Amino acid sequence: MNNRLTWKEEYNIGVEDIDRDHQRLFKIINRLFTFREEEDEKKSQWACREGIKFFKEHAMKHFTDEENYMASIQYGGLKMHQHIHKGFREKTLPALEKELEQTEYSSDAIDHFLGVCAGWLIGHTLTEDMAITGGGMRKWVNLLPEEEIAAKKKVIIQLLYDMFHLESHAISEAYNGEKFGTGVYYRLVYGTEQEEKKWEIILVFEEKLLVNTVGKIMGIKTNKLDTMLVNAARYTAQQFVGRVIKHFPAMEGCEMKEENLLNYEQFQEIFEREAPQVSLLFDTGEGYFSYCVIAPHLLEDGVGTPIEAQNAMTEIEKYLSEREESQEQEPKRKILVVDDSMTIRQGMKTLLSEEYDVALVSSGVAAIRAITLDRPDLVLLDYEMPVCDGKHVLEMLRSDEEFVDIPVIFLTSRTDPESLKGVMSLKPAGYLSKYLKQADIKKRVDEFFAQ
Repeated sequence: MNNRLTWKEEYNIGVEDIDRDHQRLFKIINRLFTFREEEDEKKSQWACREGIKFFKEHAMKHFTDEENYMASIQYGGLKMHQHIHKGFREKTLPALEKELEQTEYSSDAIDHFLGVCAGWLIGHTLTEDMAITGGGMRKWVNLLPEEEIAAKKKVIIQLLYDMFHLESHAISEAYNGEKFGTGVYYRLVYGTEQEEKKWEIILVFEEKLLVNTVGKIMGIKTNKLDTMLVNAARYTAQQFVGRVIKHFPAMEGCEMKEENLLNYEQFQEIFEREAPQVSLLFDTGEGYFSYCVIAPHLLEDGVGTPIEAQNAMTEIEKYLSEREESQEQEPKRKILVVDDSMTIRQGMKTLLSEEYDVALVSSGVAAIRAITLDRPDLVLLDYEMPVCDGKHVLEMLRSDEEFVDIPVIFLTSRTDPESLKGVMSLKPAGYLSKYLKQADIKKRVDEFFAQ
């Protein structure tokens, strides 16, 4: 399995006792990884059972010692820290222990326990505990609520650096759900007991970003996702979102109610149905990352299967299996549909998605961004759009050496020569009337690729 937590010098916060405890917790997790790999299954289960007890006892003692230290220096974040410790002690660990007991310490349950604890430990050490000595967190406390989008951007950039030493920069403040590379789509739902309000947060990770951050900390040698890495990434992501939430009064008192792993089609459906409140896209240098906040009234019928202690391993393995099956299939040709009419976009997706990988955007500006992130094999481009019309998009593509040869077929309600002569020099691959029968549109697209 070769999973290991790798301790680095930058994880030290400068408090000797706390740093020593963190290193010890890392070592205990690593010993459990070693026990998990024992060839003798009975010996492995017994060693893991005893090791997990030892981890829990040491973690509980560490929480007490850490809280006593914070009280001694009159640290302002003591109550928040106590709340986080309480959640892990009274909710996370009991749920994991129940799963271990119900399955008689099955290998899947042990893997789940290790993935959760590794993810929680990574996130907690690199966020909450760093704040004790002002490491990276102090500069965020004066961000203003009315500047929420700009503030979130600053918080996320700083947190990506504090946790993973990534020099990130925002490349869009209006990310519209475009596909980038091989993505992992993780949805978290937060709410309060007192009010019927909920916030849906979707984190989009380029797969290589998870491998190059959480995967490296765990010492994973492959460049592919596995169950252990996805589990650790889930809990690291929860720590990440929790840290962001702490800086915005509107979400004060919120707790996580639900989590899901989505496929791209489910994720894309969200962006087609509703506009997010916050939609940021970052280039981290190790892969793209998006942070999206969606209005609370979305998705009445739910998206994906809620992940809970009793089904987490099954859902993650199912998610990875479906991803692997889709990746093993012969890749579909990629078509980008650009049209300001949702009816046209959805009609094209329904018509073409069985044989093609269809992405949808609603504007010329979004088209350029989508093409930059995930180069299509064909663009079906609305000729008449507000602000940035089809001609402008094609001009921009033809002026960039990287995109000059991307084929573009215009979608238009006007096919008279006078309307189209202005773009002939830009060499579109053809024209499609929006009023053609669906079978004829499909036939024209098929013929284009056949040629």
